[in-house]
Amino acid sequence: MCCIEPDSPGVRSTPLVSAVAQLASGQWGVVSRAQLREMGASRGAVEHWLAVGRLHAVHRGVYAVGHRVLRVEGRWMAAVLAGGPGAVLSHRSAAACWDLLGDSPARPDVTTAGSRRGVAGIRLHRSRSLDARDTTMHRGIAITSLARTLLDLATVAPRHRLERALAQAERMRLYDHRAITELLVRANGHRGRATLAQATSREPQLTRSDLEARFLHIVRDAGLPEPLTNFSLAAPDHPRLEVDLYWPAHRLIVELDGYETHGTRRAFESDRRRDAALQAAGYRVLRFTHRDVTQAAHIVLRRLNATAGGGRSTAAGHLHMMSDIV
Repeated sequence: MCCIEPDSPGVRSTPLVSAVAQLASGQWGVVSRAQLREMGASRGAVEHWLAVGRLHAVHRGVYAVGHRVLRVEGRWMAAVLAGGPGAVLSHRSAAACWDLLGDSPARPDVTTAGSRRGVAGIRLHRSRSLDARDTTMHRGIAITSLARTLLDLATVAPRHRLERALAQAERMRLYDHRAITELLVRANGHRGRATLAQATSREPQLTRSDLEARFLHIVRDAGLPEPLTNFSLAAPDHPRLEVDLYWPAHRLIVELDGYETHGTRRAFESDRRRDAALQAAGYRVLRFTHRDVTQAAHIVLRRLNATAGGGRSTAAGHLHMMSDIV
C-alpha cells in the first residue's frame, strides 16, 4: 500500500492514504470500492489508482492494494467483499479456511442472502435462512460457523470427504456435537441435513487420508463392523508400529498404499519389512492400492472375507463370516 501517494486526484490528505493502507493490511491486502467511498476516496482517486497500478481489480468493485499477487486468504476476502453486505465464505472454501480440507476450489464459495446476481469468478450460493448464529469471523474473514460449514459441505462434497472433514474437526478439537445437533433442528429443508445427521450419528473416525475414508465406506456399506484406525501395535524389534486399520478379534490389519507415499523402492521395501514383523507377531496383513479401493470394492470385500474366514471365501458368505470382527 506504500505506493499509493497523496498526489492522486481527489485524495484530500495523507491520513486517507494511511487509513486505506491500514484497512488493506487487516483484510489480506484487499479493499472494496464501497469501503473506499466510505473513507472519503473520490471516484476520480480510485480511477487514478487503478490507472497507475496502485489498485488492481480482483472482482467488480474489489481491489488488491499495491500488488497483484494474493494469498488464498486474500482471494477469500475479496470474494466475500464482492458478495456484498452479509456475504460469508461458505461450503468448500469455508471448510478449507477452517483447515477441515486440504484444498480450496479455484472459484471461492460465498453465501449471501436474497437473490443477488452472480459474480464472475465466484460460486455464489443464495440462502434466505442463514441465521446470525451460523456466521462468525475466522482469520479476519466473515465465514459460516464450523457447524454450518459442515452442513453446507454435505451438499457439495462426496460422503467420504464430509466424514474426513468431521474427523479433522475432531482432531483439531473443534468438533461440537451439540452445536451440530442444534443446527440440524433449525435446518429443516436444507439439502445437507439428512447427510450430516447420518454422518454424525457415530463418533468421527480419525483418518489420515481420503483413501482411508473411502475404505471405511466400503466396510460400512457392506454392513461390516468398523476397524480401529491409525492404531499402534507392537512387533518383534518394533515396539510401536502404527497401522492404518485393525480388527482386534481377527488380528487382521489392512494397510492402504497411496502412490504418493508408497510409490518408491525404499517405501516398498520398508512396507515389506513392516509386514514381516507384524506377521511374525501373529497378525494377518492385507494391502490394498488406491485402484483397489476406488475401483474394485468387490475385490476388497472378497479378500477381507477370505482372510477373516481362514481362507474360505464365498460371495454370499462374506457378511456372515466377517460379522464377528471386533
